[in-house]
Amino acid sequence: MNHDENEGGFVSHLAELRKRLIHSFIFLIIFFIGCYFFAEHLYGFLVEPYAQAVKDDGTDRRLIFTALQETFLTYLKVSFFTAFFVTCPFILMQIWKFIAPGLYKHEKIAILPYLVLTPILFLLGGMLVYYLIMPLAIKFFLSFESSGLSTNLPIQLEAKVNEYLSLVMKLIFAFGISFQLPVVLSLLARVGLVDSDFLKKRRKYVVVIIFAAAALLTPPDPITQIGLAIPLLILYELSIFSVKFIENKNLKNSDA
Repeated sequence: MNHDENEGGFVSHLAELRKRLIHSFIFLIIFFIGCYFFAEHLYGFLVEPYAQAVKDDGTDRRLIFTALQETFLTYLKVSFFTAFFVTCPFILMQIWKFIAPGLYKHEKIAILPYLVLTPILFLLGGMLVYYLIMPLAIKFFLSFESSGLSTNLPIQLEAKVNEYLSLVMKLIFAFGISFQLPVVLSLLARVGLVDSDFLKKRRKYVVVIIFAAAALLTPPDPITQIGLAIPLLILYELSIFSVKFIENKNLKNSDA
């Protein structure tokens, strides 16, 4: 193959990549516009953990905004967050269609499960935040309120719309991305960068790294930090079994 043919093949690959990126972007924009019409309902869904956590405390709770544009920008943020969440599988499919023609059949079989597992793990991480971590964290933060008997003035939470929803979305992304740990370690094992013995020997260092990462990715409270660290430790242990399974399968294939 001469230089002109190589250059032509490279340009055609770039053109195909550009086409798939444009399709993904258009798909994202369409969903973003559609989600904006339901932004109030999406906002209600995301604020539900807070509403459930405070509904029986005998206090008239509310969320406030202190800038004229704050609620509008919050609705835009919620709409984009939801659109991105929904279109992620489509984007992954576009990536798969771009790289699949250059893969052998056994490579396609090896990679395809990870494309399916990635959004599932992200969803599990988001569900853990929504149904468990946020209600516990809200109750923890509310425990610092004061009636004013010892502080002269009462201390009561009046959460801002933008700050609350930014916290929820940040935690969902942090947990969803962190839950990709088994996928990352399994892929590294497939290319030979790590093995099960390596992961076992580095377990004590990984524990420290996980708790440090949890401290950086979450607010400075023990509920969300432990809530992220413990699932990651469990996922790390499951990753060791996954990597061991890959090693045994590769060994069996090499013997055959």
